[in-house]
Amino acid sequence: MTQKSKPDVHRTRIFADLTPLRTSPDYRRLWFGNTVSWIGQGMTSLAVSLQVYDLTGSAFSVGLIGFCSLVPLVVFGLYGGAIADTMDRRKLGLGSSTGSFLLSVALLASAVAGVEQVGLLYAIVALQAVCFALNSPARSSMIPRLLPPEQLPAANALSSLTSTTGTLVGPMLGGVIVGWWGYRAAYTVDAVTFTASLYAMWRLPSMLPDRGPKAAPGKAAPAEAGSGAGPAEEQPRERASVLEGLRFLGTRPNLRMTFFSDLCAMVLASPKALFPVVAIVWYHGDARTTGLLVAAPAFGALLGGVCSGWLGRVRRHGLAVVCAVACWGAAIAAFGLTRQLWLGIVFLALAGCADTFSMVFRGTMLQAAVPDRMRGRLQGVFIVVVAGGPRLGDFLAGSVSDLASPGVAVTGGGLACVAAVLLLALKWRGFLRYDARNPQP
Repeated sequence: MTQKSKPDVHRTRIFADLTPLRTSPDYRRLWFGNTVSWIGQGMTSLAVSLQVYDLTGSAFSVGLIGFCSLVPLVVFGLYGGAIADTMDRRKLGLGSSTGSFLLSVALLASAVAGVEQVGLLYAIVALQAVCFALNSPARSSMIPRLLPPEQLPAANALSSLTSTTGTLVGPMLGGVIVGWWGYRAAYTVDAVTFTASLYAMWRLPSMLPDRGPKAAPGKAAPAEAGSGAGPAEEQPRERASVLEGLRFLGTRPNLRMTFFSDLCAMVLASPKALFPVVAIVWYHGDARTTGLLVAAPAFGALLGGVCSGWLGRVRRHGLAVVCAVACWGAAIAAFGLTRQLWLGIVFLALAGCADTFSMVFRGTMLQAAVPDRMRGRLQGVFIVVVAGGPRLGDFLAGSVSDLASPGVAVTGGGLACVAAVLLLALKWRGFLRYDARNPQP
């Protein structure tokens, strides 16, 4: 190795590992299409919120948008996972992506026609959540079939970059486009960008769930790896039960801990609902200050994804999850103690970075330790936790803030998160010994 090449190797150990994008054309198309569509959906989410407020002038009406998406995500997240364990995941992903594309076109058509019905916007948002709940388990279950096990942490880090980029860039672009050219332009861009996701799904091979006792990620038979025809297509279809998936989860302590640890962070230490109050009471700021607080965790998450190249060398994934969740709670507790804006932003960014690391390892465990025939249902449970956990956290933070103070809600929640995840780790010590080289659910 030459002296000149050493810095490049060092950088690959720090920055995001792009090996999955280089080695798998199918994964590369899927990742690119998903990234572009996330940005488009972020634009649409903001545009719909602005349009609802323009039509009603009511913040409550804007808040109902979240409720309209939450219920379908929770209900269809579980059933979407069961469907993904029953049928060709490529067909399910293509069908749900087509549905999302048509709903984006419906938003555009209503804006062009001048239809000003809030109920129509609510209905479209709810149907978009249904399509997402069907698409996400299918798409996530495909990844272990496209990549070998050692590349799954890198793939999950790249997925975190997708979601974080969509969360940051999408709303910013949406605000600019709506401000300059109106809602029709934003909906048009969303519809156009969704074609990238459609194309990626269309190019994927057939992916029927494996009916064997356990899938072999990245080393499947030709039909599993996506050649189209083969033994996997000849397997009889079975009815995948949601209850069967929950029973499976109930007997797998390591998998349960991935969800429990995430709930510790999202329910006990999620202060997002308090940011408007904190911006005024603690920092004597305004809406721009609130925007900085909201953006700080997302920026930290993006930084964590960019600097994720070293995650692939970590083998003790359970221990890494506990450490990451504890760091999240500690950073949130520290945020609740500071009254300097720049320091508060730093702590929130650190929390976001820790959340990315937790997500990478938890996602990898779900993909590597779960049999292929169960992956869809476990990914459905993941959607329910991700969708419902932060909402419960908002309710808890708001309630404690009203009963005590914002400081007690934020700092107390962060410390409670640290204590809860450490107690869970002591109860299920096998989780701390989880080894990625021998994944055990």
